Amino acid sequence: MAEFSIIDSYFNRRNLNSVDLGVGDDSAVLTPPPQQQLVICTDTSVAGRHFPLETDPHAIGWKSVAVNLSDIAAMGATPHSILLALSLPQIDHAWLKAFSQGLYDCCDQFGVSLIGGDTTQSPHLTISITALGWVDSGQAIPRSGAQPGDLICVSGTVGDAAFALNHPGHPLQQRLDYPSPRCQLGAALKGLAH
Repeated sequence: MAEFSIIDSYFNRRNLNSVDLGVGDDSAVLTPPPQQQLVICTDTSVAGRHFPLETDPHAIGWKSVAVNLSDIAAMGATPHSILLALSLPQIDHAWLKAFSQGLYDCCDQFGVSLIGGDTTQSPHLTISITALGWVDSGQAIPRSGAQPGDLICVSGTVGDAAFALNHPGHPLQQRLDYPSPRCQLGAALKGLAH
């Protein structure tokens, strides 16, 4: 199956938000909202290193998006869209169907559109997601803004995913496979955190 057939079969659907030109062209085109800055991040996952080979492909799709949306939220930005680079050792239609459904389930939950990407064949399953989001100009929350004496807070419980990784089948597996990015919290912290 050729690249464009994979895209048409599994990764080409109507966008959820303002995208001028998305999947199917050489590049995506977005018009930035007035007085907004673009926030961009990328994470790559490799089978056997970042997730066990037997992981449910739906969970892989969800998590691949969620970890990037979490990075966007950590900057105080609102996620907008993602790009997907997918390297496959072989074409497995059942795997692609479940993976793309997991990816879109996460996108739908957080109002994000897949706007482009690339697919190729590779000896190892590799997934790279680039997420884009918008934040009011000058309101991004960088890590470098932390200062001695600041109150540092976390949301959720620390260590659940690490525990699940070392204890397969434990009920905390859900936290590892289906992390929930704190998008609303991240946006709410604009202007409060530095």
